[in-house]
Amino acid sequence: MKRFGRFEFDVQTRRVREGERDIHLAPKAFELLAALLEVAPRVVSKRELHAKLWPSGVVADATLVALVKHLRAALRDRDRAAPLIRTVHRVGYALELSPVHRKADQPAVTACWLIFGQRRLALAKGENIVGRDAAARIRLDDPTVSRRHARIVVGGASALLEDLGSKNGTFLDDQQISSGAVPLRDGARVAFGTVLATYGESSTGMPTLTHLGSLDPRA
Repeated sequence: MKRFGRFEFDVQTRRVREGERDIHLAPKAFELLAALLEVAPRVVSKRELHAKLWPSGVVADATLVALVKHLRAALRDRDRAAPLIRTVHRVGYALELSPVHRKADQPAVTACWLIFGQRRLALAKGENIVGRDAAARIRLDDPTVSRRHARIVVGGASALLEDLGSKNGTFLDDQQISSGAVPLRDGARVAFGTVLATYGESSTGMPTLTHLGSLDPRA
């Protein structure tokens, strides 16, 4: 038996309860809830959810969106300020174990950046592509970095890092990211191939000496 918020979840009996009320979920909605609860509050990428829910077939993202909508309706998840199921746009979804508590304890991140040696590159709200592609927000001119190597999604009180199938891997604190998006913390060590960086964040704004644009790590 697992508890989240005001709900109880029992995978053995396939029951979800809110107090004395049984919540009836379609089989796929139950599986979706189980997948989110298993790793909560980590964000589960759309790719992970597709693999778990439809391992032998390919379905459109619209099917997953409709399933999330069904689950939210069943759980009466209507508080947009503190949602139970949080959407991380273009990445995936996360189940907040205690939305109100987390919201109170975590101030909003107003500025995020990556530090490469003596240079600091600002991250924008939303999606930040890291790679050798000329269109990447964080452009790294290094042969060990793929064109679209990784992405960092900044929003609310957190930033999430995800590898985009790079050839030489993305690492967080010396651990390779295998699948899905993982949360970043201030001071975390990040490596894109062999290019090393430090992640920083602040709720009071960006420090000085910020460098914007492409970066040649060998400079």
